[in-house]
Amino acid sequence: MNFYGAKVTKSALSLSTLGTTTAGTQALSLWVAGANFSRSEVDCITAVMLKILDGKCKMPSDEKTVMASLYDCITGLPGLHLDASYHQLIARAKAIGTEKLLTQVYETRVLAETQISRPVMKKFKARLRAEGILPVKARGDDD
Repeated sequence: MNFYGAKVTKSALSLSTLGTTTAGTQALSLWVAGANFSRSEVDCITAVMLKILDGKCKMPSDEKTVMASLYDCITGLPGLHLDASYHQLIARAKAIGTEKLLTQVYETRVLAETQISRPVMKKFKARLRAEGILPVKARGDDD
């Protein structure tokens, strides 16, 4: 993997440590600093975080951990369609996740996904896979 110009070997940093160890979190933060996300990519990360919170995300748990850590790195960045109210809802849900709040997260996530085209989300996930943030999917696996 290559994070922000520094070569990081898979033995030093693997998907299972990205976002879960100090070294992994630092490497992810450095990668984010140099990633230059578009506003639509910020929307993608935000929508995935909503999906993780509402329990509908089908990603393996290690990928969810990476995406949640990635979200934590971008919370201050503006999205194209998803504004600060989405981030405020996520923060409340992470802090006090009541059933009523999780229902609101679900409804908000469904709305958010209508604002992000499927090709935009697929392209973003492909970027994460190409840059070693998420593992490469086997041919035929759906995102």
